[in-house]
Amino acid sequence: MAFISFLGRVLFVSVFILSAYQEFNEFGVDGGPAAKSLKPKFNVFSKHVITHTGFQVPHVEMKLLVLGAIIMKGLGSLLFIFGSSLGAFILLLHQAIAAPILYDFYNYDADKKEFAQLFVKFTQSLALLGALLFFIGMKNSMPRRSPKKKAPKAKTN
Repeated sequence: MAFISFLGRVLFVSVFILSAYQEFNEFGVDGGPAAKSLKPKFNVFSKHVITHTGFQVPHVEMKLLVLGAIIMKGLGSLLFIFGSSLGAFILLLHQAIAAPILYDFYNYDADKKEFAQLFVKFTQSLALLGALLFFIGMKNSMPRRSPKKKAPKAKTN
């Protein structure tokens, strides 16, 4: 049973591992294509935050954001494979931050092709987020095993 659970975690996390591996291979000096495609989306997201909340989003280099995403996916995946809730929380945090920025379907009209494509990717990202929440919930609902106490031996005189 433990092996099947381990295998399931490995298969689930493979999405994050392969994504981090691809971004790492293309990273280069400037953050690679991931940084180039993230910059306009992050700028639009920053404008939304300023408009709706009034908070100014600090300037961040895109290569640092991509590097942070690679580290979060890699570390979170490694911890998650071995059953750690911390790994699930790291991946959950990554999904919660990255999904609204990367899959900005809300910037398009519903009848546009881009809206449908981004909305599908966003809902897939929500499914991963839900699976992580399920894992955390199940992990916290299981009682911890306590070592079995030996029955005290009867004294003989």
